[in-house]
Amino acid sequence: QVQLVESGGGLVQPGGSLRLSCVGSGFSFSDYAVTWHRQVPGKEREQIAHINPGGVSTYYDDSVKGRFTISRDDAKRTAYLQMNNLKVEDTARYYCNKGRRWTFWGQGTQVTVSS
Repeated sequence: QVQLVESGGGLVQPGGSLRLSCVGSGFSFSDYAVTWHRQVPGKEREQIAHINPGGVSTYYDDSVKGRFTISRDDAKRTAYLQMNNLKVEDTARYYCNKGRRWTFWGQGTQVTVSS
C-alpha cells in the first residue's frame, strides 16, 4: 500500500528555517514525481513545489519561490522541502504526494511561524 509520511514540522520564528521530509513506500519511488502542498483551515490545499523523477527539474509556486527548495534522495526514498526565511503566512499543514493523481494523503506535518 502506498504510504507517504511527512515529518519535520514545528514552531519557528519569522525568518527562521525548517526542513521537511517525506518518506514514500509501497511504490517505485524513483519513477515518480514528488510534490509538496500546504493547507490552512478554511482554504483549499495548494501545491507549492514539484520535483520530477531524477530531480533535474523543479517547480515552485510564486509564494515560495526563492525561499523554498525541493530535493530528493531516491536511495533513501525521501523527498525534502528546505524552507528558509519563513513568514507568518507560511503557517499551514504541509503534505507531500506523488505523480499526477493525488488520491491518498498522509497525515501531514504542521508548520507554525510565529513570534
